[in-house]
Amino acid sequence: MLLLGESGAGKSTFLRALAGVLAPDEGDAEGSLLIDGAAPAPGRAGLVLQDPDSQVILARVGDDVAFGCENLGVVRDEIWSRVRHSLDEVGLRVSLDRSTANLSGGQKQRLALAGVLAMGPGLLLLDEPTANLDPQGVTEVRDAVGRVLDATGATLVVVEHRVAVWQDLVDRVIVLGPDGLIADGSPTAVLDRQGADLASRGIWVPGHPPTRPVRRPRPVAQIELSARALNVGRTHAVLEGVELDVSSARGLAITGPNGSGKSTLGLTLAGLLPPVAGELAASDDLRRGIPPRPWKWRSRDLLTRIGTVFQEPEHQFLAPTVRAELAIGPRALKLPQAEVDARVSDLLERLRLTHLAAANPFTLSGGEKRRLSVATVLATRPRLLVLDEPTFGQDSRTWSELVTILAELIDDGSGLVMMTHDTELVATLADVTLELT
Repeated sequence: MLLLGESGAGKSTFLRALAGVLAPDEGDAEGSLLIDGAAPAPGRAGLVLQDPDSQVILARVGDDVAFGCENLGVVRDEIWSRVRHSLDEVGLRVSLDRSTANLSGGQKQRLALAGVLAMGPGLLLLDEPTANLDPQGVTEVRDAVGRVLDATGATLVVVEHRVAVWQDLVDRVIVLGPDGLIADGSPTAVLDRQGADLASRGIWVPGHPPTRPVRRPRPVAQIELSARALNVGRTHAVLEGVELDVSSARGLAITGPNGSGKSTLGLTLAGLLPPVAGELAASDDLRRGIPPRPWKWRSRDLLTRIGTVFQEPEHQFLAPTVRAELAIGPRALKLPQAEVDARVSDLLERLRLTHLAAANPFTLSGGEKRRLSVATVLATRPRLLVLDEPTFGQDSRTWSELVTILAELIDDGSGLVMMTHDTELVATLADVTLELT
């Protein structure tokens, strides 16, 4: 079953309820929820989340797959038999001693799938498992799921905004809306016969592309950041010899497979990681009297110069409410309260977050968290924006609205750097594409 719905419709909440891991503070519940006639329990339902890194628990592949079985009390010999069988089923043919830190995004998702499979669930729950994967990783995970279903006969419930990935693997489509069930039937009955209506609600329906922004004439571009012979990494270089310019009024897309160094390069361009070697310098106009090397700047210096959105939205949330989160940057700039309120209210409305203004950021859906993380950067109106997967988790309507805001920023003269697998985003906003290998 493919579970669809606009951002915030409750898809992930429903999956967590099926898995038996819904927290008491995540909302009210009514009625009954039974799996094989009993309440959901660990082991009977297995949940795979959208972020590969969030599911890796232990340092070695074999230990990580065994973790769930150990918690269920499976005997030792049976555990390792299950571990090997599960890794084989998902096609992850690496040593049991292989470091989990050295796996690609697609391999980590297959590792998470193997860990769930080893527990022997009759219900397999996937929450946007390909959202942050490159095309090869998407194919790897989808094909692995297909093999698991063929081998085990498990029931699959998958949440995914991009319908085409799973359309041929499911035999039922359910669509949720703000008021409950919108559609329930075969893929043909739902997607073909109700495609236009679903697309109007924000569902990514094949053959119904999202609305793209209308572009305006832009000012003359100026180089704002220059990288020459740049090597980037944390303890050692993961990417070497980068030569690029980041310009105002232009969109730069950085693409490539998981593990190619996109996020690390983005953090370096944003001044949050020092280069391993080489040069990275800001223009006189961007630095405006402070040193030319962005990684030497204070956080207050970065606020109006370079804004960054991390791949994991939770890594930049600081406040107890959505409204307070959006106000952090403007207040750090010591703007008048009236200006702070105006910026916050505008972003809440434009990104469909007004009804969540009093909510805790960590309780939002994945798509809502992503929009909030982008909004926190937009609130300070920096000259350059460095965005890591800025559109993941979005339905087609919120995708269009978010991309329209980014297009307006470029057209007004801001520079935009995007690390992304989203081909629609690249086609819409990128003037230059740097493809890593």
